[in-house]
Amino acid sequence: MSTTTHTTGPDAAGPGDSRAVREAMADRLLRAATRSGAQLVSEAAVLVQGAAVLADPIAGAVYSTPATAAADGVHAAAHPQDHPHHVQRPAAGAVLVLHPAPTLPAEHVGLVATTTAALLEVRGQRAAELRAEQMRLHSTLLRLLLAGHTTSVTDTVRAGGLTHVTLYRLTGPDIPTAHQVLWRAVRPSLAGHGGACALIGEVDGELLVAELHHGSDDGRVLRLVSRVSERHNLLAGLAGPLPLAETPTAHADAAAARHSATPAHRIVPADAVGTPQLARLLPPGPYTAWARSVLSPLTPDHRHLLLVRLRTGSAPRAATALGLSPGTVRTRLRGVAALLGADLDDITVQAHLLLALRAPTRGDGQGEGEGHPESDRQSRLEKLPGGILDTDAARTWAVGLVGGLEPHLRIALACWLRHHARTAPAATELHVHRTTLTTWLTRCAERLGQNLTDAAVRAELHLALEATAKDGDDPRALPRRGGRTYRRL
Repeated sequence: MSTTTHTTGPDAAGPGDSRAVREAMADRLLRAATRSGAQLVSEAAVLVQGAAVLADPIAGAVYSTPATAAADGVHAAAHPQDHPHHVQRPAAGAVLVLHPAPTLPAEHVGLVATTTAALLEVRGQRAAELRAEQMRLHSTLLRLLLAGHTTSVTDTVRAGGLTHVTLYRLTGPDIPTAHQVLWRAVRPSLAGHGGACALIGEVDGELLVAELHHGSDDGRVLRLVSRVSERHNLLAGLAGPLPLAETPTAHADAAAARHSATPAHRIVPADAVGTPQLARLLPPGPYTAWARSVLSPLTPDHRHLLLVRLRTGSAPRAATALGLSPGTVRTRLRGVAALLGADLDDITVQAHLLLALRAPTRGDGQGEGEGHPESDRQSRLEKLPGGILDTDAARTWAVGLVGGLEPHLRIALACWLRHHARTAPAATELHVHRTTLTTWLTRCAERLGQNLTDAAVRAELHLALEATAKDGDDPRALPRRGGRTYRRL
């Protein structure tokens, strides 16, 4: 927020409405507009003998005179019915709010408001002409950053010492409009401010935001991205802070995390995807030893590929996140599957791999687990060793997640998960119509409060169902009513 102080001079426009007074007022506003937007708003405050605020719906107060009027001006812009004595005008994508002295004629205040708003629009149009070129530069810098040219980018932004990046990848119905709004709210500068620099651009149909900083950020960009996401119905994945050299990793992680975003949770951090809560509850000794044994054949690149595949839910979506072709991703996944000796499409394997990749292992695992034959590695992956999920803490987690489901919903959900979240084959095994199964799955999602389209959520639910399995969970063991529908137990 910018503020400017200004004192009333002898030629201040008073309540008179003569032509000379109006021309003097317009001249004062025009001269202020040639200096800055802050000076223009300050001059408007002087002319109405009160307060003036330019309030942006996303960023809050852009300019305010006096500074103490900022909060009141933002509230008035959002709730005009609560401030009947304020005068408002739309201006350059924001709202000009004037709180005049009660003695001033309404005609005079209205003329100040209209003139100031028009001049703000002119300034906004001039800024927009320059903004297009700046936006193209930002998109170029983002592409260089993703290509690994970090030195070139840091030299360009002229803010030395920037070592880390926090990355946002956003999609939605109107990315160009959201881009313009976020640009105005963030007001990015290549010189940075406060030890950070934000790059904003459209890359391959997405809105990409990279905040460069010294290892931590103040949350300013996150707050603005969150507001824009709510206002323009965007879904976002967030990754970082990570070292600048790992920007491509952050880029892939953010895309993977975005697959977990919903209208209720529009921004999802990458480290919040894939059984993070359960991983903290498992006994560290046997859990870490098992994870190291399972992952021992894999390099860090293999593990990152697996994590992105497990988060996104399919090879094509993983390919998009990684910037590779689907064929390349499928080929690499087949190689990983051969190293693990496991079927990566199996829901149990996926759930156990998410657990293994979340374990606090160190190093790339090369040389660990030697002496275990491949069949032993396969059995370790497809079945958890005793004592990992057989704890009160893990059982409490599982019951809290799926314990409220009715028996027929438990069975339907477990069957659907075993069939790779495909409705037709699951309905065939359950001997119910696909519409019936779809209805049951909708009830499961509502009662669990979970997004069943999220691959990581499906893996967690599978683990919880396995940990709370009961006798009679087999569809064939349930009595029927009407030949095709389960009895309500």
